[in-house]
Amino acid sequence: MRKVFALNSKQISALIVISSFALLISFSKKDNENKNIQQPNSLFVPDLFEVTVVVDSIKGGLRHIAVNSNGDIYGKVKESGKENRIVALRDLNKDGKADLIERFGDYDNEGPYGTAMRIYNGYLYCSSELVVYRYKLTPGQLLPSATHEVILTDDHPHGMHEHIAKPLSFDDKGKMYVPFGAPSNACQERNRTPKSPGINPCPLLEDHAGVWVFDANKPGQTQKDGRRYATGLRSIVGMDWNAADKQLYVVQHGRDDLRLQFPEQFTPWQSAIYPSEEFLKIKEGSNSGWPYCYYDQVKRKNVLNPEYGGDGIKEGNCSEYEKPVIGFPGHWAPNDLFFYTGNQFPARYRNGAFISFHGSTNRAPYPQSGYFFGFVPFKNGKAVGNWEVFADGFAGVDPIVNTSDAVYRPMGIAMGPDGSLYLAETEKGKIWRVKYKGDRSEFTTAHLNKMEARKKLSHIRTPDPVKDNLRNIDMSAGEKVYTTYCVSCHQQNGKGDGNRFPPLDNSEWVTGDKEKLVKTVLKGLTGQIEVKGKMYNDVMPGYEFLSDTDISALLTYVRKNFGGGAGPVTVEDIAKARK
Repeated sequence: MRKVFALNSKQISALIVISSFALLISFSKKDNENKNIQQPNSLFVPDLFEVTVVVDSIKGGLRHIAVNSNGDIYGKVKESGKENRIVALRDLNKDGKADLIERFGDYDNEGPYGTAMRIYNGYLYCSSELVVYRYKLTPGQLLPSATHEVILTDDHPHGMHEHIAKPLSFDDKGKMYVPFGAPSNACQERNRTPKSPGINPCPLLEDHAGVWVFDANKPGQTQKDGRRYATGLRSIVGMDWNAADKQLYVVQHGRDDLRLQFPEQFTPWQSAIYPSEEFLKIKEGSNSGWPYCYYDQVKRKNVLNPEYGGDGIKEGNCSEYEKPVIGFPGHWAPNDLFFYTGNQFPARYRNGAFISFHGSTNRAPYPQSGYFFGFVPFKNGKAVGNWEVFADGFAGVDPIVNTSDAVYRPMGIAMGPDGSLYLAETEKGKIWRVKYKGDRSEFTTAHLNKMEARKKLSHIRTPDPVKDNLRNIDMSAGEKVYTTYCVSCHQQNGKGDGNRFPPLDNSEWVTGDKEKLVKTVLKGLTGQIEVKGKMYNDVMPGYEFLSDTDISALLTYVRKNFGGGAGPVTVEDIAKARK
């Protein structure tokens, strides 16, 4: 089914009034919660740049986007479903805003991690979580006239959807690059279970945790039709081919939960800032070291993961693995990468890399971090200087205590035919266009001063171990257990992250059967579950190693604070469930 929205001027005016009123209510409500809220519609960009809202919202949110040679925009809708998972937008009156919005996409999206949206050789390529599709684009037409072709299918069995996104990149020789993420945090014997050792050698490296290369024009491929291009890569959501040096680059999500997995060895502060999110140049045969090692961006070296005997200091043989071009702070979630090839921006941006940082979920008890678009200057095919903040203000709040506090979360990046940059986000499905308005020859680093100043804000700077600790107060026994083992996923407000991790707040799992709740904590969960009417498919480890007293205190705290004052869970309840 295709839905067409073509609004006249009166309808547009009415929508603006309604939207403004809704925003006023929203921000007034949040202002009572945090007085540092900023207006997210007023983004911060370098001097002489102009920001225009292309579309205020797309139902279902957006992942990656692409812009055709005539200016038409295509976006991958985050929301799962059987159809209409692609949105197409056209600017009819050339004012920079979308006037015509249509949906299409006759395939099953499977879940929220369908990601790719790229245009290559006249085709629109996109992906669900397990399949890469393409549509033939007809010049002048907004929508494809024919149905999709299946180019690649991930034919592995998937009990849970961990690191399953399928971003895409294309070289100049007809090859398509696709990552197969690792369905694991650190290749443990029991995934994400505290103190569980890593498997050596890791069997997942045979057909996961790497990038494979395929024929971009051949339908019906599976992994065996391609070849492994690089390995040791845990989770890639953003990747791009750099035309300047003809090399593939990726941004990788580092492993999670150093503190949760090994609380005796890592402090909450270490777990918040480590390990690095890596910006990597990928050559054929590269090995980036997962799961044995991670990159420490402060020491600027690879160190052993604790599952393999590491303690944050030991290096082992990690020096043998690739080091990144840049190591960004931990958990910023780099979700798209784009090398700028246009001429509209000042010359210093040419062939440089734009990166979207979707933002952390698991930095508690420190502020969540990221939530901006960054830039890395390149010259002669090499990164030069420091990374920069290119666009900020999306979260609308600082500090960001819970992921759900952020109004917008950066995601997709694409370039228009005039060299403008398009930026998309996941929560509301909003798209902005950033255009340079000054004299290109007059742009200097002085025009970046206000952006450098933003690095001092809590959602970007490295937190102070004491001053930035949001939980640096006396806590009850149950709150201490929750802060150690649960807050990184379910957040301090119990609302989850709205995507991977389900809410506890007023959840039927919390307010319902106590025995079911206790067994969930003891044994953990893997696979698809429903919480408050929404499906989730990730992994929760079991916590059988905790004492009955600790679990009793934890669940009593959870039911009191997130269950509407529900009754306690006793030590006897825990002992009974263990049997």
